[in-house]
Formats: sequence, C-alpha cells, structure tokens
Amino acid sequence: MSYPNRNQNSDQLSVRPVVGRSDMKKFIDLPWSIYKDFPLWIPPIKSSVAKLLDRKKHPFWQFSEGEFFLAERDGKVVGRIAAIIDGNNNAYHSETFGAWGFFECFQDHEAACGLFEAVEQWVRERGMSAIRGPLNPSTNYEVGLLVDGFAKEPALMMPYNPAYYLDLIYGVGYRKEKDLFSYRFTRDHEAPKWMFEVSQRICEKNDITIHCPKKWKRDDIRLLCNIYKECWAENWGFVPTTEREDDELAKDLLFLIEPELAFFIYYSGEPVGIGVLLPDLNPLLKRLNGNLGISALIKKYLYQSEIKGLRGLLFGVKNNYRQLGLHLVSLEHVMKVLRATDKYEYTEMGWTLEDNEAINRLFSEGGLAPDKRYRIYQKEL
Repeated sequence: MSYPNRNQNSDQLSVRPVVGRSDMKKFIDLPWSIYKDFPLWIPPIKSSVAKLLDRKKHPFWQFSEGEFFLAERDGKVVGRIAAIIDGNNNAYHSETFGAWGFFECFQDHEAACGLFEAVEQWVRERGMSAIRGPLNPSTNYEVGLLVDGFAKEPALMMPYNPAYYLDLIYGVGYRKEKDLFSYRFTRDHEAPKWMFEVSQRICEKNDITIHCPKKWKRDDIRLLCNIYKECWAENWGFVPTTEREDDELAKDLLFLIEPELAFFIYYSGEPVGIGVLLPDLNPLLKRLNGNLGISALIKKYLYQSEIKGLRGLLFGVKNNYRQLGLHLVSLEHVMKVLRATDKYEYTEMGWTLEDNEAINRLFSEGGLAPDKRYRIYQKEL
C-alpha cells in the first residue's frame, strides 16, 4: 500500500503511517509545536492521549479500525491525522462511513492535502463511501472543529484549534455536515422567573425529584450510561458505547464527579433523566502541560483555586418523558447549584446539535445565545 509521498528531495513533503513508539511520540507531541503561540490552547495529558490511541488495549478499537499518519518535511513533523472506521457506528446507522480525527497541522496546505489524501485512500480501500470528521475518535469522545469563538477560553474536553484550520479543511474538499453549539452562563445570570416557577410546578405536579448520589459508584455510572443511551438513541451521530467503554469512562468520572454536580431525575421513583457537570479543569491542565507525576500533585495543590467553572458534560431525558418539561427542571437545577456556591463562576453547557430545536429554544428562552460553534465535515468518496 502506498501513500502520497513527494520526498524525492529532502525539503519536500513525505506522508507515512506511524510505526513504533518513536513515531507515536512524534504524533502525540506535535501540538506543543503548533500551539506555542496560541495562549488559549489547553495541553491534553499525554498519557491519556496515548491510552486512547492504543489500538491493542483501548475498548474503542475492539470494534474499530484505525491508522495514524505523519506529514514530514526534511525530517520535521508538520502535520498528523488518524483514519478511523467505527464498526459500531456503521452497523447502528447502516452506513459505510470512514472518519478522520486527531488532525493537527501547521499552516501548510500541501501537508494538509497529503494527510487527507492518505486518510481517504485508506478508508476507501476498506469499502467506505464517505468520510466525516473531526471525530477523536467518535461522537462519544471529543468531536468537532472550532469555527466560531477563537478568542474565548475552551472548556474541559471541548476542542480548540487555529482559525486557519477552516481553510485547510475547506481547501481539500470538505463541507459542513453538522454544527454543534455550546452555551455559557455566569453565576449572576438572570433567567426569566417564569422558568423556575414552571419547573417547580412540574416537579410538584408529577412526583419528580432530583437525586444526587453523595458518593458515586460503578453501578451509578452504569445506570448513567444506560439512561444516556436511551436518551440519545435517536439523535444524529449517536453511537451506543460498549460495556468496556462504559467501564473506561467510569475510571475517569469517579475521580472527577463532585456531589450536587451529577444527578438523576426520577419520575414516580423511576430514573428517567440524567445530568453531569464536571469542574472545568482546564486552568490546572494548562499548568500540568501534558504531564502527570509528583509535580502534577504539587501543582494541583497549589493551583486548585484557579478552577472557577463547570462543564456540562451529559444531559438527557428519556423520550417518553420529554413532554413533562424535564429539561427545564435540569436547567433550573444547574443554575441553582451555580448560584448556591462561590466556588464556581460559570457553567459551559455543550455540546448541542444545531437542529435540536427544543434544547436550543430552551437556552434562548433562558436568555442565552450560543457561545461557541463547532463543525463536523463530510466528503463523498
């Protein structure tokens, strides 16, 4: 199998698959070179990225295929990308889509062309008829390209990228498939009084309660994941996670979840909705600069107070109960939690689909406009 390779002269472009630990280190380390002049970029934890990209161990790759590519000039890495075929997505949606993700590149159109040519060739040879991205590596992880909001700080687990990425991706033939919104509000945000009055009446009339486990356990995470799958089953781009993926998620969430910030909505004693907010750890991640260890523990102790916000990670209500207005109940609870503490100053809720009219209208009626916009692109092969 051959890939775009114009390396007849040493100063020309070479695109090749990642081979071995040394190449994988180059793949993971590249963003630190690209973003050195982008102060809003948040470095990921390198060991977490390595774990997600481990095709032998991470549960995502049990049902998926992937290949990773580097673009080099004269031995210097100038770009990277991953080719992905998500078997569960294609089975669930009865489609033959490949995906691209983990794209990073200097402002180099030729390098971007070479990377995307390699990805498209790889997925086409495996019978795919179209390709979308960025998915890192699926909609259950980090997704989308930032297309509006470059001057604003990103929230936890939300992408950030240079504005010139839009031209690179458009220049190789990709067009918008779907936009995603995030919404941000501060502790002093004044939502219309009627929203809280209606929410309270909904709860009183329908025997609705919110339960926040004081100490989350694996069984709570499993229940959370099961409700999430039922809530999102009909949404665009949804792919049900496997039990092993749920267990992997539990390892992270059990470490991050705080009481009152994650909850179940009960209707007549039955759990029918969920909400999960996490502390926005990005200020701490900035300090850690991709590394864990003893120094990370010291920095966590020293700079914990810099964590001033929340990220709304998961929200949903089972389809048969949406007519009860439980999304409004969730939003009211989040705003009450934010107002009740001086620890957190803002909440970023996201992402939501651009055509999820019910949720976007709820935010709009609450006095909020989209704070950032992200895009997923598609190309026919």
